[in-house]
Amino acid sequence: MVQVKTANAPAAVGPYSQAVSAGGFLFVSGQLPADPATGKIVGSEITEQTHQVFHNLRAILQESRCDFKDVVKVTVFLKSMNDFNQVNEVYAQYFSQGILPARAAVEVSRLPKDVSVEIEAVACLNG
Repeated sequence: MVQVKTANAPAAVGPYSQAVSAGGFLFVSGQLPADPATGKIVGSEITEQTHQVFHNLRAILQESRCDFKDVVKVTVFLKSMNDFNQVNEVYAQYFSQGILPARAAVEVSRLPKDVSVEIEAVACLNG
């Protein structure tokens, strides 16, 4: 196992890694819409927050020489399922070609820092 850490994504807000590579896969912890430099939440609208989450995911993937094309599983946590369509519109800008990852989207009662969206991912390190 190898811990993955980059300054280009927000630091973990608890006792966990940004990502861990193991067994040919990269397991990326749930990413919040936080600015990596300041740690402050970016945007009040769901689309702004979702874009920032994807920027953070990309930074962690790139640290392991991966990209969105290598992602095989995504879990989307939403504060409100009413945001599902808007999140999908942003999601499709990052995942739209090739084999799309398996995915689950769930509504939760609360997310860290009271954000509206959190996304975790699993990527295949061998493409």
